[in-house]
Amino acid sequence: MLLRLLLGVLPFLGSVLSQEATEYTDPDNGITFWGLTDVVHNVTYGYVFPPLATSGPNPDEYIAELVVPLVNQWVGFAMSGSMIDSLLIAAWPNNGEIVFTTRYATVYPGPTITTLPTGTYVNATHWKWVFRCQNCTSWLGGSMDVSSTGAVPAWCVSTIPVDTPSDPGTSMVQHTDFGFYFFDFDSAHVSAAQYDNWAAGGTGGGSTTTTTATTTTTTSAPTGTATPVDYIIVGAGAGGIITADRISQAGKSVLLLERGGPSTGETGGWYQPDWAKGTNLTKFDIPGLFESMFTDPNDFWWCKDITVFAGCLIGGGTSVNGALYWVPSDSDFSTTNGWPQEWTDHAPYTAAMVARLPPTDHPSTDGLRYLEQTSVVVGELLKNQGYSNVTINNVPDSKDHIYGYSAYDFIGGQRGGVVATYLQTAEARSNFQMKIYTEVLNVIRNGSQITGVKTNDTTVPGGIYPLNPNGRVILSAGSYGSARLLFKSGIGPTARLFHENLTDMIDLVAGDPTAGPNLPPSSEWIDLPVGYNVSDNPSINLVFTHPSVNDYDNWADVFTDPPQADVEQYLANRSGMMAQASPRLNFWRAYGGTDGVTRWLQGTVRPGAASWNTSYPFNMTSTGIKSRGRLGINAALTALPLVNPWLVDPVDKTTLLQGLNDIASGISAVPNMVMITPDNTTNMVDYVNDYDPATMDSNHWIGSNIIGTTAGKAVVDVNTKVFGTNNLFVVDASIIPSLPYGNPHGTLMSAAEQAAAKILALAGGP
Repeated sequence: MLLRLLLGVLPFLGSVLSQEATEYTDPDNGITFWGLTDVVHNVTYGYVFPPLATSGPNPDEYIAELVVPLVNQWVGFAMSGSMIDSLLIAAWPNNGEIVFTTRYATVYPGPTITTLPTGTYVNATHWKWVFRCQNCTSWLGGSMDVSSTGAVPAWCVSTIPVDTPSDPGTSMVQHTDFGFYFFDFDSAHVSAAQYDNWAAGGTGGGSTTTTTATTTTTTSAPTGTATPVDYIIVGAGAGGIITADRISQAGKSVLLLERGGPSTGETGGWYQPDWAKGTNLTKFDIPGLFESMFTDPNDFWWCKDITVFAGCLIGGGTSVNGALYWVPSDSDFSTTNGWPQEWTDHAPYTAAMVARLPPTDHPSTDGLRYLEQTSVVVGELLKNQGYSNVTINNVPDSKDHIYGYSAYDFIGGQRGGVVATYLQTAEARSNFQMKIYTEVLNVIRNGSQITGVKTNDTTVPGGIYPLNPNGRVILSAGSYGSARLLFKSGIGPTARLFHENLTDMIDLVAGDPTAGPNLPPSSEWIDLPVGYNVSDNPSINLVFTHPSVNDYDNWADVFTDPPQADVEQYLANRSGMMAQASPRLNFWRAYGGTDGVTRWLQGTVRPGAASWNTSYPFNMTSTGIKSRGRLGINAALTALPLVNPWLVDPVDKTTLLQGLNDIASGISAVPNMVMITPDNTTNMVDYVNDYDPATMDSNHWIGSNIIGTTAGKAVVDVNTKVFGTNNLFVVDASIIPSLPYGNPHGTLMSAAEQAAAKILALAGGP
């Protein structure tokens, strides 16, 4: 009986939403609604309210309609824009009738819904439901403000049928798409006489109390034509923001499109703990809330159509990760690591990155480090094994037998990163524009020439944003997002090229009733290894206890109820526990494999962790690995790993085991240190063999659009241009050919600096 939807409570600003409700009149019944038609699924959502009260409570009802193509198995909406503490109404056709349900995590009995006879139907292509919803503006734990001038309802669509279509209480799986739009509720009211007429099933013209109806169809007309630009950049993560800043700095007109919404306070974000109310600090600003990213039930920041953790908000992964920040080494950009020769001189780009965003291993504004008992204990373990204590980013080329304090890209005790630096300078320029909640569905191309992008934006014709002559599109949607966009644009592996027993990705897109019609003709599909060559650090957690370690209650209540003294200290001057994410120490060791390949073991130490019920975990990952996997999409176009990349190569596995055993062998030299995971009844081989692959990923996905010099072996060339196209580029972690020494955050930012310079220098551009 559960409706497992993943709508989150999101921050919204009407001025930056791409979809906006407009007034229209339904020709079937003469009712004037406010609403919109989602350009992706062609579903119309419309609403009208009785007049606002002159005194006392406002009315608790409205009249609504849904107009839905039959290809959509069910649709729904939440007027508050949230599935958390919100009422959701969903409907679908069954045997010529409309079946509807109200949900609040489970079936919710509060509202009274009456289907109106004026215009409700099911025909060969569509169904329409016009209904009155009473007792629908408040519910257990929440309400909607019918006088709001800045409301943001949510819509959702599923291409998967409900389990029992005749039963309003049926089980139904998660929607396959959702979105949000701006709605001025205050303007969508009519007179009592007009509303009562419609509510009783009557017909006739009418208008809202503030405007006159101007349309005669059941769809909201686009409000304008998008202005062509020199560069369209898809995705406001590290790659997209840096590239947008540098290209707009060069005087080019840039449109940055982000499918998610705000994150930090300076981007318009508002999601914050109760203890930070009255400040501009959001969950994404406060470093100490990192662990709560994975335990918060209202996790709207994760992309719901990707099966691994991927950030769908301004800043992308840089707004939700632990912010570990390593200055890249020369090896990270070497030809032996897979980079073309043209990329090996990374120093000027890395220097430019560090100048804009210096790393810090003491982010608290008082210069002190907190909860450092783990650093002392693990430091003792490592010194006994010949490790040296260093300031890690001072010696980026030294990654053997070294350890040091964790380094971050925090600024002034808050999350910094590209959002606090590169985005701010970009937004100060008149030739830069960013739109949020604007999902790019595919690039529009004529053979090898890209002319623009198609989006979910209903305010422009066809949702299309065009390019200027010689303009360029840059995909920066991440290893999963950019790969999927290429598939949906007719670029990727085909059976002709790879001869695998897997349905190729473009065929899956072609079979989708919504995305398929947007593909170019099959004669224009481009065979490239999109999704192949994927790598990620295999991550194995070891857990220890020691009497000196404070695990900070495993960060369990850090969002809802942290220690009051720590809250007061942080709010006073951005210092203390909350100024640092959970990692406290990092270390590396080089291992020569039996195959002659050197691999590096990286360890990250943290006191407690939200995903563990013990006091002292750290995880071990390997770089320099040879294992590769593949990512792609399924029939629902959800992005997911197709072939896991962890420990596929046998020497990767034996090397990791050697590193784990080496660490474990030193425990006895540290008084009172006890390893409890794996425990003393489990040997390390069995522990690794039985490790759940679902928890092995480090979320350091790279390589799905690998850079190289030869089409077929690579997806993008030395200028990051997609092979077979004239003006389509990729700048994100997906182009990185091999895992760097550490977390790829710093390597990606340096690569984006270099990519922007190469793209600007490439002939033929705007």
